[in-house]
Amino acid sequence: NSQPMIKHIVFWSFKDHTATGSKADNLSQAVALLDRCANLVAGIEQFEVALGSDNAACTSDLVLNSAFISQDALDAYQQHPDHGPVKVFMKQAVASRHCMDYTF
Repeated sequence: NSQPMIKHIVFWSFKDHTATGSKADNLSQAVALLDRCANLVAGIEQFEVALGSDNAACTSDLVLNSAFISQDALDAYQQHPDHGPVKVFMKQAVASRHCMDYTF
């Protein structure tokens, strides 16, 4: 593949408690919601969702490490209707979010 791919990495730190539950409950729900997005659109080459290790000095609770064959594929993922519930849930459960997209 001569076209550069797009790496899309998102780190989230979760609030200790929200109206929807504890941090652990919200992390579990977030993983389930993200896992459902793994095949939303054509062009997803990698889609890894992982929790931070308890024994590590992690600054984030959850990561999405994904790769897309093009910016168009990433845009299609971001705009997919099934991605909407993830955004809504994360807005209320997350204390901070960091994202980085780059070509490789």
